[in-house]
Amino acid sequence: MKRKIVMLIMAGMLTVTSLAGCSSFKPEDVVATVEDQEITAEVANFYARYVQAQYETYYSAFLGANMWESEASEGKTYEESVKDSVLQTLEDMVLLEQHMKEYEVSISEAEEQVIKDSAKAFDEVNALEDKEKVSGSETAVERVLTLMAIQQKMQDAIQKGADMEVSDEEAAQKSMQYVEFAYTVESEEDAEDEEDDEESREMTDEEKKEVQKKAEEFAKAAKGEKDFEAYAKGKEFEVKKATFDAESMSPSEELIKAADKLKEGETTGVIKTDDGCYVARVTSLLDREATDAKKDTIVSERKQELYTETCEKWREDAKISVNDEVWGKIGFKDLKVTMKEVKEDPYSNAVQTDDVADAQDEAEENAE
Repeated sequence: MKRKIVMLIMAGMLTVTSLAGCSSFKPEDVVATVEDQEITAEVANFYARYVQAQYETYYSAFLGANMWESEASEGKTYEESVKDSVLQTLEDMVLLEQHMKEYEVSISEAEEQVIKDSAKAFDEVNALEDKEKVSGSETAVERVLTLMAIQQKMQDAIQKGADMEVSDEEAAQKSMQYVEFAYTVESEEDAEDEEDDEESREMTDEEKKEVQKKAEEFAKAAKGEKDFEAYAKGKEFEVKKATFDAESMSPSEELIKAADKLKEGETTGVIKTDDGCYVARVTSLLDREATDAKKDTIVSERKQELYTETCEKWREDAKISVNDEVWGKIGFKDLKVTMKEVKEDPYSNAVQTDDVADAQDEAEENAE
């Protein structure tokens, strides 16, 4: 597979609105130092505004107008939380850059040219005043895009060291068919408005007893039936399917616990929960499709863990200092930054480049 780097940039024009008096800093001021490498204020500000623009453009509708002042976690606002993440990411990207030789990672001439072209394009479509507010000089944009490209390539290189072998036993997913007897009653109100939604209410205790009785009758009869699904459908019950392992929680923790003890082809009794009753039959102890998907998930988790642990170790061993006075001058409440040209796919403005040799090989293959 040909290696590509994908750099998400604020392509197109920005909407930059001053909301309060902006704290001033010099572009060359130092926000943080990682070993002997400085992260300047203009680089930190531009990357912070890039992240801010994503939040403002795609998440403000859900988080509200005062999103940056709202609580993200106990005792921490969204602004504080995102700023912490931005700074750590920048520090990690510099660390990744410093360890490139260990993984034989480099930025090719073709990739460098794409970065330059992207920075130039950003420079040309945005107003000078807006660029100054987000520190969007060509130099700062090039530096941020370079760090982002290095991060992606280094992450790929580090994750190649993850254990890719996952046994069927480790990833095993079982499958079952089940019928749910819910403790709710659905009713459609008589109304002229065709858009009225169906309403539901919780059953009374007497109604629940009737549901349990129905479930018990079904469970008793279903155990003797060869085809659980056909029998249930014949009785006009909806049959649902699920794959699971011992740690699954859906559709019900109680149901999973009971089904996990059964052999293939065996049927549970009535499994009672707070929301209703279930009757299920285990159809397979190793669902091939679900097991393979679980293997992919396990490998992905291992890759992410290896990458995270590697960065954490480098952070522990590195000398990192932060200039809180300069970093404190960069905030999200003083400016509103969004992307003007938002398309359906937020990744549609990504810039993709092939390595020079790969691009030449592909061109030759297409020519043939």
